[in-house]
Amino acid sequence: MTTTPQHALNTGFGARSTATEVLNGIDLTGRTAIVTGGYSGLGIETVAALVAAGAQVIVPARRPEAAWAALDARGLNAVEVDTLDLADLVSVRAFAERFVATGRSLDILINNAAIMAAPESRVGDRWESQFATNHLGHYVLTNLLRPALSAEGGARVVALSSTGHKLSGIRFDDPQFTTGYDKWQAYGQAKTANSLFAVHLDALGADHGVRAFAVHPGGIMTELQRHLPREEMIAAGWMTADGTVNSLFKSPEQGAATSTWAATSPMLAGLGGVYCEDCDIAEPTVPDSATARVAGVNPHAIDRADAARLWALSAELTGVNAFA
Repeated sequence: MTTTPQHALNTGFGARSTATEVLNGIDLTGRTAIVTGGYSGLGIETVAALVAAGAQVIVPARRPEAAWAALDARGLNAVEVDTLDLADLVSVRAFAERFVATGRSLDILINNAAIMAAPESRVGDRWESQFATNHLGHYVLTNLLRPALSAEGGARVVALSSTGHKLSGIRFDDPQFTTGYDKWQAYGQAKTANSLFAVHLDALGADHGVRAFAVHPGGIMTELQRHLPREEMIAAGWMTADGTVNSLFKSPEQGAATSTWAATSPMLAGLGGVYCEDCDIAEPTVPDSATARVAGVNPHAIDRADAARLWALSAELTGVNAFA
């Protein structure tokens, strides 16, 4: 397999492109997609754009009733909803088994759901919650969906990372933060994990017709910020004291564009294992530049050796490794 360069394609799209715009001219009739967290924020905009292009979309949700209500309010009545709690691997396995049992092939899997800067908590009294929910839950889900993903070839998996990856690499000596918990370091580790997951999934899946991409959607004000005090967001410059959101933030429709583009664009045919932003493959971070914190991908988030090491750790922790 030829490694895809971490270098922009000059797609003609940009930070203000929307999911609808990147799908212009693309017909997804007969294609099936799963979008985790697909009933709020970026997720529901992603779902709406995919449905408009003809895809059949399944939204697995921890709160199916809330998902139905949100999708119904947007007129997305044809979207299927099923039960899935990413923090509960029994729930993840049950959802994956139900889908695989339908015999349908899966063309697009967008691992969109996430928690951010959450107070310290544990999943099963063992795993740090952000690492467990954002990474391990999606790792298991993707592995267990392998029979459907590889059924016909040409499948794409999109893992939502973010510039949060710049805050921390993988703490291989203490990934569960048994000491010194910091909510932003934990979020950073989880977002690095999402990127490294895509890198190694692509390496394992390419020969079987499964390609993977990591995506930074941009800064968007959504329910993802639910754990953050208003004062902290004001201090960070995300909003003013009267609640006006920073003009550099994207709208949800714009925030959904890069994951939608990565999942569908003909420009990415035969490519994979790269980190994307603003509807293009991202350039490596320019160290010490004015944009180093907000643009580009840091080396630790696309390191192939660390990606393989994280995959092995994830397999050890969960007992799941369908792509091996």
